Amino acid sequence: MRRKHSIAWLVLVIFMGAIMGSALGKIIALIVPEGVVQEFFLRSISFGFTPVTFDLSLLEFTFGLSFQLNVIGVLGILLAAYILRWYT
Repeated sequence: MRRKHSIAWLVLVIFMGAIMGSALGKIIALIVPEGVVQEFFLRSISFGFTPVTFDLSLLEFTFGLSFQLNVIGVLGILLAAYILRWYT
């Protein structure tokens, strides 16, 4: 019997895979000596929304969202997706 997961669960698993993979990539980059390999692990792609500020005189809200993803982060996403597929 195959269970269906909600979209929120899938997004959470992929998001956690990206976070764990990116953290692992930064740790590996600290261990590896300087050079091409370290540069490869530290290279990342940034994407998101620029901060937007709403000033209501009494309150001021600032909203923004930015993601930074490296190579190991992508591998973490793929691993999380594979584990989720295997687990279900």
